[in-house]
Amino acid sequence: MLPLSRPIHQVDPLRPPIVGTEAISLLTEHSFPRHSHDYFGIGVITRGAQRSWSLVGQVEAGQGDVIIVNPGEIHDGIPLDGPRAWQMIYIQPEILKQELLAEGRSADAILHPLVRDGLLSQRLLQLFKEMALPVVEHVALEEMLLFSLMHASRYHMLSERYQPTRCSSVQRAKEYLDDMAEHTVTLSELAGLCDLSRFQLLRSFSREVGITPHAYLLQRRVCHARHYLQQGNSIIEAALRAGFADQSHLTRAFVRQLGITPSRYQKAILS
Repeated sequence: MLPLSRPIHQVDPLRPPIVGTEAISLLTEHSFPRHSHDYFGIGVITRGAQRSWSLVGQVEAGQGDVIIVNPGEIHDGIPLDGPRAWQMIYIQPEILKQELLAEGRSADAILHPLVRDGLLSQRLLQLFKEMALPVVEHVALEEMLLFSLMHASRYHMLSERYQPTRCSSVQRAKEYLDDMAEHTVTLSELAGLCDLSRFQLLRSFSREVGITPHAYLLQRRVCHARHYLQQGNSIIEAALRAGFADQSHLTRAFVRQLGITPSRYQKAILS
């Protein structure tokens, strides 16, 4: 019997272009489950293609396409015909909001999740190329990133307002999970808070949010763990403080959602 080949999965953290950002280069066959980020993300597919869920439904992105993730937007990522690669920058949403407000635009504006724009793609690819150089002027990276964001927000705005959750009970459940992510939460407790049966809660939450309450709870814990890792806490400390049972539980959830181990993530952001 021939030995099974290992799945392709290569993650390379990149030099962040400005304070308040993170950047990665990723080549992978991994299928990412539905999840969301607190950050705004923008990047380019550099190889292969993928299908993903987004706030406008299913989209398919191929080489040269610009992919965008709005804060809180539920999305996933499934490879099409082999591994795909992309380079991505994650930006604290306040950075974009400040720039939009300064131009008299709504800070709640969101961008289209898939953009086919040759000029924007070229600008982002040039930014990633500059980020990989051993010596670079940080002001140049800052200018290139801001020009890309200006272009995207000018030509690829999807809506001035976006309300991902319309049901008040589901919104109440999300807010409770946000507040209690680091503690034990039961489905009965959550359903009682929303004056729903457990069946009703599962149906409503999954329909509105796109994932189950447990999946949402796990992704909130991963977000908390990222914050603790950024502060320099050990992985086991970050795991326990974020509500995970142990370090291995955090690592599995972290890799499944972000495609990188907590140790490698922390080493990249603190180096």
